[in-house]
Amino acid sequence: MIQSMTGYGKSVLQLPTKKVTIEIKSLNSKNLDLNARIPSYYKEKELEVRKKLATALVRGKVDFSIYVEMTADETSTTINKGVVNEYMNQLRNVVQTGNSNNVELLKMAVRMPDALKTEREELDENEWATITQHIEVALKEIIQYRTDEAASLEVDFKQRITNIKRCLDEVNSMDSDRITNVKARLQKAIDDLKVETDENRFEQELIYYLEKLDINEEKVRLANHLDYFLQELDSSQSNGKKLGFIVQEIGREVNTTGSKANYAPMQKVVIQMKDELEKIKEQILNVL
Repeated sequence: MIQSMTGYGKSVLQLPTKKVTIEIKSLNSKNLDLNARIPSYYKEKELEVRKKLATALVRGKVDFSIYVEMTADETSTTINKGVVNEYMNQLRNVVQTGNSNNVELLKMAVRMPDALKTEREELDENEWATITQHIEVALKEIIQYRTDEAASLEVDFKQRITNIKRCLDEVNSMDSDRITNVKARLQKAIDDLKVETDENRFEQELIYYLEKLDINEEKVRLANHLDYFLQELDSSQSNGKKLGFIVQEIGREVNTTGSKANYAPMQKVVIQMKDELEKIKEQILNVL
């Protein structure tokens, strides 16, 4: 079963002092392009998170974010009173007046370096274990999103392949008329020249010419590639790159058939096949 590379997953948990929101978004990409936004006190776990995401998501442009909102009354940032008082005294000396406004001096002092001090929060392993569980929840959500997104793609792919097969049947049915038409045009061209021809030599040249226009191999290979595409589409693994390679091979056979056709009705059918194939190519880029 295929998966799309487009997806979204989210999980929110409430801890005693904070609210943690985990988000994972992904879009299509040739390889894994992972961007992780993690608060500084969880940074030591970033490699662990990246490995988990890479294993689960495999490919795509992935944005992973952990947002933390403090909900407790306490704060880890405090005013460094001694430093602030010293700044105020120095500012008061600069002003050199007894009418200095302490409120204004305080506003300036708290903007100075080291006026505020923040105690670095140490990683709580129990807290991280809970966050890890919610990362798993977000991963399950995005994988389910990818699977649901791919279900509609799969239906579309099968319809497009069915349309190409129908066109291939039309090509098969008109191939004998094509050969007859080519022979008639060649004979007419000879007749218009009003010259005598060696019938045996003419037959030999005609056979050589028709061999160059023969599309039996292309038709057989095209039919095999179409069946192979459907087979891979129904496999248990999602392999967008492999499906992309098969689509390239389908395109090669369709193009060769069109260049050899030399018959307007068949070329019209080939154009329909190309149109269906282009729509597959657009969507296959989003398959994992």
